[in-house]
Amino acid sequence: MINVSVCIGSSCHLRGSYNVIQTFQHLIEENNLFDKINFKGDFCMKQCDQNGVTVIVDGKKYMIDPDRASEFFRTIVMAKID
Repeated sequence: MINVSVCIGSSCHLRGSYNVIQTFQHLIEENNLFDKINFKGDFCMKQCDQNGVTVIVDGKKYMIDPDRASEFFRTIVMAKID
């Protein structure tokens, strides 16, 4: 099971975390990955001084642009699926 968390704190919300969540949810559904990905939102991840939305995949933090959420999901998250 791959653990994926998206920051939903104030700063990330203003930077587009809702769009990242919507994109990830759509891709999880489209690819029928419900049993392979543990997906959730988390409050502030303490990366407010960084650019982008904070996403944690299996403990590793990434800062992503909401416009690149689909590309990120396909290259980083889906690459971890067996």
